[in-house]
This record gives sequence, structure tokens and C-alpha cells, in this order.
Amino acid sequence: MEFELTSEQKMLKDTVSKFVDKEVIPRAPEIDEDGKFPVENFKAMAELGLFGISIPEEHGGIGADLLSVVLVMEELSRGCASTANTFGSHAILCTETLFRNGNDKQREKYLPDMIAGKKIGAIAITEPESGSDALSLRTKAVKKGDKYILNGTKMFITNGPLCDVSVVYAKTDPDAGPKGITAFIVEKDFPGYSTGKTLKKMGVRGSPTGELIFEDMEVPAENVLGNVNEGIKVLMNGLDRERIVYSITPIGVSQGAFDIALKYASERVQFGTAIINFQMIQEMLADMATEIQAARLLSYWAATLADQGKRVRLEASYAKLFGSQVGMRVVDKATQILGGYGFISEFPIERMYRDMKGIEFGAGTTQIQKLIIARELIKGMGGA
Repeated sequence: MEFELTSEQKMLKDTVSKFVDKEVIPRAPEIDEDGKFPVENFKAMAELGLFGISIPEEHGGIGADLLSVVLVMEELSRGCASTANTFGSHAILCTETLFRNGNDKQREKYLPDMIAGKKIGAIAITEPESGSDALSLRTKAVKKGDKYILNGTKMFITNGPLCDVSVVYAKTDPDAGPKGITAFIVEKDFPGYSTGKTLKKMGVRGSPTGELIFEDMEVPAENVLGNVNEGIKVLMNGLDRERIVYSITPIGVSQGAFDIALKYASERVQFGTAIINFQMIQEMLADMATEIQAARLLSYWAATLADQGKRVRLEASYAKLFGSQVGMRVVDKATQILGGYGFISEFPIERMYRDMKGIEFGAGTTQIQKLIIARELIKGMGGA
């Protein structure tokens, strides 16, 4: 197996790393404290071309592979989970979904502004009473002439309070179960569209999350994404890619927390010596570094297999499950190393600790990943 990044991937990672060090990390405390959308970071990411990273060059993007997307997400997460979450929702969940499933007319209409960062994107699946069970959604779409009339509410939508364009899933044939769901491209100016409350969160505060409300919302029939009653194909088309991208998020945060803990341990003097000389501190740092690297390679491996065109349902869940577990353990150890300083907001570990919990259950909870893994293993044995 080849573990060496290409020269292009190394250059991309280095460019984003410098951007994170210079601009993202200094802004992270204010973004968290004020719960504000990372406007400056959003504009800068657009200028760097990151919003079109997975879009082919002929459509205005960079045309990079999934591993490159993972590298970008890792670096952004190292500096600011809110900025990384905003990037993922806009560039991958919305923009890439539009490219992968849209027709030529839809691509021409939406991709330029999405890639340029002139419009903010989101994906709207979750509802007040359907989270992990996404297929139990209640939002309905009824065709009337050349339009669809949508009614329903979406909840926990990343970028929801500010998004200009969203991919919305609704039932067009309520009696057909998963085969009766359709994906739509929705604009905030469509009649009947409104935003509900912006949710106050424990962590990832700078990535706005909220409700989208559709009351007899009119959506042109030409805005069906994919085919009618085949929304599940649109959803599943990118689900494994999404999980791989988000599997690296906790590792990016973990790396940021580890870097802080390592520096602190080398500078903090107790009993006449830097605490990094204490074996218990060394043990924690060794465990943290080892788990970060193991989880990182799992994400890179899953992305590489996806780039090779292989089915990665199992590998994506391996990476997401382990990455989330490692993330929780690493930030916990980092907090322990900093002691009281890790518990106060003047130090970024406190923010990272809060952020990590939201990251853990985003893009599929730990329990869902375990279910997927078990089912894939049973399927591999020839089971039902």
C-alpha cells in the first residue's frame, strides 16, 4: 500500500495549513465566543478555490480527489471546527451533491456562485422527529402544474440560518417508503420558504444551525435533483463520501489539541521540572499520538479506496466510528494534561472539548456506524 502523498496533495495540505495557522486559528476564539458565522474564513476559502475542490475543472473547480478533500478538512478542523463544518456542509454536502446529481442546466445555474462563495449551501434531511431514521421524514411535496408544493420543517440544518441554496428531501409518494422520496434544489427566495430559530449549541458555535420551514413553498419542477421518487439514490450517492470526509474532522481537532498539550507539557514546570518529564504525562502523549495516527490512516485509506471507485460503505463507517472515539479520548487527555487551564475558556482546549461532542454524532452517530459495520460484516458472510 502506498502511504506517500503526491506532490499536488502535499502542496495543497501545506497551503491550507499555512492559511489555518495565519488566519483560522487566530479567529477561532471570537467565532466561538460570539457564535458568529466565519465570514472572513468563508471568503478566504472561496479565494483559495476550496469550495470547488472536488468539482472537475471544466465546471469551474479544482478537480481534486477525495483524499485531497480529506486533507483540507483535516487542516481546517485543526484550527476551527466551526469553519470546517461550514466548509463541509457548503462544499461537499451541497455543492458536490449538486454536481454529482444535477443536470447540465442545474450545474450551469448553481455551481459558479457556489464555488465562488457568492452563495452559501446546505443540505436539509433531518426533521424534528427524524434524525438517524432519515427515511421517516414527513416533509411532503405535491406536484401542481410545473411546480411542486412543499410543506414541512427541517431541523439541525448546518448553515441553515444563512443558506441561499439547499438540497431538500421530501416525500413525493408517501406510501412508497424509501422509493417515494425526491431531492429538490431549493432557494431561499422561493415563495413559502422561511427560517425558524437559530439553535444555541454547546459547541461548534460558529457554524450556524437552525430550522427551515416550508409552508406551501413553491419549487419549480425543473429543480428536482435527479429523478422523481429517486431521492434515496441522491442521498446514498454521496453518503459514504460524506462519512469519510467527516471521519477526519475529529482527527483534525485532536491534532490541534495534541499540539497544544505537547507544548504546554514542555513548558509547564511542577516540582522543579517540566511535566513532560513525568512518565504519566509521557504515557498520555504517546497514547494520543498513536491513536491520532491510526485514525488518520484509516480515513486516508477509506478515501483512497473511494478514489479507486470501490464500494466503501464498511470502510467509511470504520473510519467515522474510530475517528469519533479517538477524538473524544484525545481531547479528554489534553484537558487532563492542562489541568485547570484546560477547563477555562482562555485556553482553546475547552472549546475543542465542547466541539468534539457535536462532531462525534454528526454525519451518523457512533451507534449508527456500529450498526452499519455489523450489517456489512454479516452481509460479507452471506447473511441477510
